[in-house]
Amino acid sequence: MSKRDTIKRRIKTSMSYKVFQGFNTIFLILLMIVTVYPMVHVVMASFSEGIALTSHKGLLLWPAGNPTLDAFKAVFTNPNILKGYRNTMFVLIVGISLQIFMTSLGAYVLSRKKFALKNPIMFFITFTMFFQGGIIPFYLLIKDLNLINNLFSLILPFVVSAYNLIIMRTSFAAIPDSLEESAKLDGASHFAIYARIVMPLSKAVIAVMLLYYGVGIWNGWFWASVFLRNRSLFPLQLVLREILISNDVSSMTQGTSGADVAVIAESIKFATIVVATVPILSIYPFLQRYFAKGVMIGAIKG
Repeated sequence: MSKRDTIKRRIKTSMSYKVFQGFNTIFLILLMIVTVYPMVHVVMASFSEGIALTSHKGLLLWPAGNPTLDAFKAVFTNPNILKGYRNTMFVLIVGISLQIFMTSLGAYVLSRKKFALKNPIMFFITFTMFFQGGIIPFYLLIKDLNLINNLFSLILPFVVSAYNLIIMRTSFAAIPDSLEESAKLDGASHFAIYARIVMPLSKAVIAVMLLYYGVGIWNGWFWASVFLRNRSLFPLQLVLREILISNDVSSMTQGTSGADVAVIAESIKFATIVVATVPILSIYPFLQRYFAKGVMIGAIKG
Protein backbone atom coordinates (compact mmCIF):
# COMPACT_ATOMS: atom_id res chain seq x y z
CA MET A 1 0.00 0.00 0.00
CA SER A 2 1.42 3.40 -1.00
CA LYS A 3 1.98 6.24 1.42
CA ARG A 4 -0.80 8.22 -0.22
CA ASP A 5 -3.30 5.37 0.22
CA THR A 6 -2.26 5.01 3.86
CA ILE A 7 -2.95 8.71 4.51
CA LYS A 8 -6.37 8.46 2.84
CA ARG A 9 -7.24 5.43 4.94
CA ARG A 10 -6.26 7.20 8.15
CA ILE A 11 -8.37 10.23 7.23
CA LYS A 12 -11.44 8.09 6.50
CA THR A 13 -11.13 6.22 9.80
CA SER A 14 -10.56 9.34 11.91
CA MET A 15 -13.30 10.60 14.24
CA SER A 16 -13.31 14.10 12.69
CA TYR A 17 -13.94 12.65 9.23
CA LYS A 18 -16.84 10.53 10.50
CA VAL A 19 -18.36 13.56 12.24
CA PHE A 20 -17.96 15.60 9.07
CA GLN A 21 -19.61 12.88 6.97
CA GLY A 22 -22.46 12.58 9.46
CA PHE A 23 -23.03 16.33 9.45
CA ASN A 24 -23.01 16.37 5.65
CA THR A 25 -25.52 13.53 5.50
CA ILE A 26 -27.91 15.22 7.93
CA PHE A 27 -27.57 18.57 6.16
CA LEU A 28 -28.24 17.09 2.72
CA ILE A 29 -31.26 15.15 4.00
CA LEU A 30 -32.72 18.34 5.51
CA LEU A 31 -31.97 20.22 2.28
CA MET A 32 -33.72 17.50 0.29
CA ILE A 33 -36.78 17.71 2.55
CA VAL A 34 -36.94 21.49 2.23
CA THR A 35 -36.65 21.20 -1.57
CA VAL A 36 -39.02 18.30 -2.12
CA TYR A 37 -41.79 19.08 0.37
CA PRO A 38 -43.27 22.10 -1.51
CA MET A 39 -43.74 19.87 -4.55
CA VAL A 40 -45.27 17.13 -2.40
CA HIS A 41 -47.63 19.68 -0.83
CA VAL A 42 -48.80 20.95 -4.23
CA VAL A 43 -49.41 17.45 -5.59
CA MET A 44 -51.23 16.25 -2.46
CA ALA A 45 -53.35 19.41 -2.34
CA SER A 46 -54.36 18.95 -5.97
CA PHE A 47 -55.84 15.52 -5.12
CA SER A 48 -57.53 16.74 -1.94
CA GLU A 49 -61.20 17.42 -1.25
CA GLY A 50 -61.90 21.14 -1.18
CA ILE A 51 -63.56 21.22 2.23
CA ALA A 52 -60.89 19.07 3.87
CA LEU A 53 -58.09 21.13 2.28
CA THR A 54 -59.41 24.48 3.49
CA SER A 55 -59.69 23.16 7.05
CA HIS A 56 -56.36 21.33 7.04
CA LYS A 57 -53.56 22.61 9.27
CA GLY A 58 -49.87 21.65 9.32
CA LEU A 59 -47.91 19.47 6.91
CA LEU A 60 -49.74 17.86 4.01
CA LEU A 61 -48.19 14.48 3.18
CA TRP A 62 -51.39 12.82 1.94
CA PRO A 63 -54.48 14.19 0.20
CA ALA A 64 -56.80 15.87 2.68
CA GLY A 65 -60.03 13.92 2.86
CA ASN A 66 -60.64 11.23 0.25
CA PRO A 67 -58.34 11.44 -2.81
CA THR A 68 -60.26 12.89 -5.74
CA LEU A 69 -59.70 14.04 -9.32
CA ASP A 70 -62.42 16.70 -9.19
CA ALA A 71 -59.90 19.57 -9.29
CA PHE A 72 -58.23 18.18 -12.43
CA LYS A 73 -61.61 17.64 -14.09
CA ALA A 74 -62.43 21.28 -13.34
CA VAL A 75 -59.09 22.45 -14.76
CA PHE A 76 -59.59 20.64 -18.06
CA THR A 77 -63.07 22.10 -18.44
CA ASN A 78 -61.46 25.53 -18.63
CA PRO A 79 -61.11 26.39 -22.35
CA ASN A 80 -58.39 28.91 -21.52
CA ILE A 81 -56.15 26.12 -20.17
CA LEU A 82 -56.42 24.13 -23.40
CA LYS A 83 -55.85 27.24 -25.52
CA GLY A 84 -52.90 28.11 -23.32
CA TYR A 85 -51.39 24.68 -23.88
CA ARG A 86 -51.89 25.01 -27.62
CA ASN A 87 -50.28 28.45 -27.74
CA THR A 88 -47.39 27.43 -25.51
CA MET A 89 -46.70 24.31 -27.57
CA PHE A 90 -46.68 26.38 -30.76
CA VAL A 91 -44.21 28.87 -29.30
CA LEU A 92 -42.18 26.03 -27.77
CA ILE A 93 -41.81 23.96 -30.95
CA VAL A 94 -41.28 26.83 -33.39
CA GLY A 95 -39.22 28.85 -30.93
CA ILE A 96 -36.82 26.07 -29.91
CA SER A 97 -36.33 25.01 -33.53
CA LEU A 98 -35.35 28.53 -34.58
CA GLN A 99 -33.31 29.15 -31.43
CA ILE A 100 -31.20 26.00 -31.75
CA PHE A 101 -30.69 26.57 -35.49
CA MET A 102 -29.74 30.24 -35.25
CA THR A 103 -27.67 29.88 -32.07
CA SER A 104 -25.73 26.94 -33.47
CA LEU A 105 -25.09 28.73 -36.77
CA GLY A 106 -23.77 31.79 -34.96
CA ALA A 107 -21.71 29.64 -32.61
CA TYR A 108 -20.19 27.73 -35.52
CA VAL A 109 -19.10 30.89 -37.33
CA LEU A 110 -17.67 32.49 -34.19
CA SER A 111 -15.81 29.31 -33.22
CA ARG A 112 -13.79 29.23 -36.45
CA LYS A 113 -10.21 30.19 -35.66
CA LYS A 114 -9.60 31.74 -39.08
CA PHE A 115 -12.64 34.03 -38.94
CA ALA A 116 -11.06 37.50 -38.70
CA LEU A 117 -14.06 39.39 -37.26
CA LYS A 118 -14.97 36.95 -34.50
CA ASN A 119 -13.48 39.05 -31.66
CA PRO A 120 -15.24 42.35 -32.59
CA ILE A 121 -18.51 40.49 -33.12
CA MET A 122 -18.16 38.69 -29.79
CA PHE A 123 -17.54 42.06 -28.12
CA PHE A 124 -20.83 43.49 -29.41
CA ILE A 125 -22.69 40.28 -28.49
CA THR A 126 -21.28 40.37 -24.96
CA PHE A 127 -22.05 44.09 -24.74
CA THR A 128 -25.77 43.33 -25.07
CA MET A 129 -25.60 41.20 -21.92
CA PHE A 130 -24.78 44.27 -19.82
CA PHE A 131 -26.51 47.15 -21.63
CA GLN A 132 -30.01 47.05 -23.12
CA GLY A 133 -32.39 49.60 -24.56
CA GLY A 134 -35.15 49.00 -22.02
CA ILE A 135 -38.74 47.85 -22.15
CA ILE A 136 -40.27 50.90 -23.87
CA PRO A 137 -37.89 50.96 -26.89
CA PHE A 138 -38.30 47.19 -27.14
CA TYR A 139 -42.09 47.52 -27.16
CA LEU A 140 -41.96 50.26 -29.80
CA LEU A 141 -39.74 48.08 -31.97
CA ILE A 142 -42.15 45.14 -31.74
CA LYS A 143 -45.03 47.50 -32.53
CA ASP A 144 -43.25 48.88 -35.62
CA LEU A 145 -42.69 45.29 -36.78
CA ASN A 146 -46.48 44.66 -36.51
CA LEU A 147 -45.93 41.83 -34.04
CA ILE A 148 -48.24 43.13 -31.30
CA ASN A 149 -50.96 40.57 -30.57
CA ASN A 150 -49.00 37.96 -32.49
CA LEU A 151 -47.41 34.80 -31.08
CA PHE A 152 -44.29 35.47 -33.11
CA SER A 153 -43.61 38.40 -30.78
CA LEU A 154 -42.65 35.71 -28.24
CA ILE A 155 -40.36 33.94 -30.72
CA LEU A 156 -38.49 36.23 -33.12
CA PRO A 157 -37.05 38.75 -30.60
CA PHE A 158 -35.61 35.89 -28.51
CA VAL A 159 -34.17 33.68 -31.23
CA VAL A 160 -30.58 34.05 -29.96
CA SER A 161 -29.47 34.36 -26.35
CA ALA A 162 -26.00 35.86 -25.95
CA TYR A 163 -25.27 33.65 -22.95
CA ASN A 164 -26.32 30.46 -24.75
CA LEU A 165 -24.41 31.51 -27.85
CA ILE A 166 -21.21 31.83 -25.81
CA ILE A 167 -21.72 28.37 -24.25
CA MET A 168 -22.33 26.75 -27.63
CA ARG A 169 -19.41 28.60 -29.23
CA THR A 170 -17.10 27.31 -26.49
CA SER A 171 -18.32 23.77 -27.09
CA PHE A 172 -17.81 24.00 -30.86
CA ALA A 173 -14.31 25.46 -30.39
CA ALA A 174 -13.32 22.37 -28.36
CA ILE A 175 -13.91 20.03 -31.33
CA PRO A 176 -10.49 18.98 -32.77
CA ASP A 177 -9.37 20.98 -35.79
CA SER A 178 -8.19 17.76 -37.46
CA LEU A 179 -11.80 16.71 -38.08
CA GLU A 180 -12.56 19.93 -39.94
CA GLU A 181 -9.30 19.73 -41.91
CA SER A 182 -10.00 16.14 -42.95
CA ALA A 183 -13.50 17.08 -44.08
CA LYS A 184 -12.16 19.98 -46.13
CA LEU A 185 -9.67 17.65 -47.84
CA ASP A 186 -12.66 15.55 -48.88
CA GLY A 187 -14.32 18.64 -50.34
CA ALA A 188 -16.82 19.34 -47.56
CA SER A 189 -18.27 22.84 -47.35
CA HIS A 190 -18.72 24.75 -44.10
CA PHE A 191 -22.39 23.83 -44.01
CA ALA A 192 -21.52 20.14 -44.47
CA ILE A 193 -18.99 20.36 -41.63
CA TYR A 194 -21.58 22.10 -39.45
CA ALA A 195 -24.34 19.58 -40.21
CA ARG A 196 -22.37 16.32 -40.38
CA ILE A 197 -19.53 16.82 -37.91
CA VAL A 198 -20.09 19.68 -35.46
CA MET A 199 -23.75 19.13 -34.61
CA PRO A 200 -23.55 15.31 -34.16
CA LEU A 201 -20.55 15.77 -31.84
CA SER A 202 -22.34 18.41 -29.76
CA LYS A 203 -25.30 16.44 -28.39
CA ALA A 204 -24.46 17.39 -24.80
CA VAL A 205 -24.48 21.15 -25.34
CA ILE A 206 -27.52 20.92 -27.63
CA ALA A 207 -29.39 19.13 -24.82
CA VAL A 208 -28.43 21.96 -22.47
CA MET A 209 -29.69 24.53 -24.99
CA LEU A 210 -32.95 22.62 -25.39
CA LEU A 211 -33.43 22.71 -21.64
CA TYR A 212 -32.43 26.37 -21.21
CA TYR A 213 -34.54 27.63 -24.10
CA GLY A 214 -37.41 25.25 -23.37
CA VAL A 215 -37.71 26.21 -19.69
CA GLY A 216 -37.49 29.89 -20.63
CA ILE A 217 -40.35 29.58 -23.11
CA TRP A 218 -42.48 27.35 -20.89
CA ASN A 219 -42.19 29.63 -17.86
CA GLY A 220 -42.40 32.88 -19.80
CA TRP A 221 -45.36 35.13 -19.08
CA PHE A 222 -44.02 38.68 -18.77
CA TRP A 223 -43.50 39.49 -22.45
CA ALA A 224 -46.77 37.75 -23.28
CA SER A 225 -48.53 40.13 -20.90
CA VAL A 226 -46.83 43.07 -22.66
CA PHE A 227 -47.35 42.08 -26.29
CA LEU A 228 -50.61 40.10 -26.29
CA ARG A 229 -54.11 41.54 -25.86
CA ASN A 230 -56.25 38.78 -27.33
CA ARG A 231 -57.01 36.24 -24.59
CA SER A 232 -57.17 33.42 -27.14
CA LEU A 233 -53.40 33.95 -27.72
CA PHE A 234 -52.39 33.80 -24.05
CA PRO A 235 -49.76 31.12 -23.29
CA LEU A 236 -50.31 28.67 -20.46
CA GLN A 237 -48.26 30.54 -17.86
CA LEU A 238 -50.20 33.76 -18.41
CA VAL A 239 -53.46 31.87 -17.93
CA LEU A 240 -52.00 30.29 -14.80
CA ARG A 241 -50.95 33.70 -13.49
CA GLU A 242 -54.50 35.02 -13.86
CA ILE A 243 -55.92 32.04 -12.00
CA LEU A 244 -53.44 32.24 -9.11
CA ILE A 245 -53.08 36.00 -8.71
CA SER A 246 -56.51 37.21 -9.80
CA ASN A 247 -58.14 34.28 -7.98
CA ASP A 248 -60.30 33.70 -11.05
CA VAL A 249 -61.61 30.13 -11.21
CA SER A 250 -65.07 31.04 -12.50
CA SER A 251 -64.52 29.32 -15.87
CA MET A 252 -63.75 26.06 -14.05
CA THR A 253 -66.66 26.16 -11.59
CA GLN A 254 -69.61 26.67 -13.90
CA GLY A 255 -72.71 25.07 -12.49
CA THR A 256 -71.32 25.21 -8.96
CA SER A 257 -73.11 27.17 -6.27
CA GLY A 258 -71.45 30.24 -4.81
CA ALA A 259 -70.79 28.59 -1.46
CA ASP A 260 -69.08 25.61 -3.06
CA VAL A 261 -66.90 27.68 -5.38
CA ALA A 262 -64.84 29.07 -2.52
CA VAL A 263 -64.40 25.55 -1.14
CA ILE A 264 -63.05 23.88 -4.29
CA ALA A 265 -61.16 26.93 -5.59
CA GLU A 266 -58.07 26.16 -3.48
CA SER A 267 -57.62 22.61 -4.80
CA ILE A 268 -58.22 23.87 -8.35
CA LYS A 269 -55.29 26.29 -8.00
CA PHE A 270 -52.96 23.47 -6.98
CA ALA A 271 -54.23 21.23 -9.77
CA THR A 272 -53.53 24.03 -12.24
CA ILE A 273 -49.94 24.29 -10.99
CA VAL A 274 -49.46 20.54 -11.41
CA VAL A 275 -50.91 20.56 -14.93
CA ALA A 276 -48.60 23.42 -15.91
CA THR A 277 -45.47 21.98 -14.29
CA VAL A 278 -45.50 18.23 -14.97
CA PRO A 279 -44.74 18.39 -18.73
CA ILE A 280 -41.47 20.30 -18.33
CA LEU A 281 -40.43 18.12 -15.38
CA SER A 282 -41.09 15.00 -17.45
CA ILE A 283 -38.62 16.08 -20.12
CA TYR A 284 -35.64 16.63 -17.82
CA PRO A 285 -34.83 12.92 -17.13
CA PHE A 286 -34.29 12.35 -20.87
CA LEU A 287 -31.79 15.25 -21.03
CA GLN A 288 -30.16 14.78 -17.63
CA ARG A 289 -27.30 12.53 -18.86
CA TYR A 290 -26.17 15.27 -21.26
CA PHE A 291 -26.85 18.16 -18.92
CA ALA A 292 -23.85 18.03 -16.55
CA LYS A 293 -21.39 17.47 -19.39
CA GLY A 294 -22.85 20.29 -21.49
CA VAL A 295 -22.80 22.78 -18.62
CA MET A 296 -19.20 21.95 -17.71
CA ILE A 297 -18.07 22.52 -21.31
CA GLY A 298 -19.26 26.11 -21.11
CA ALA A 299 -18.00 26.58 -17.56
CA ILE A 300 -14.34 25.58 -17.79
CA LYS A 301 -13.38 26.95 -21.20
CA GLY A 302 -13.89 30.27 -22.89
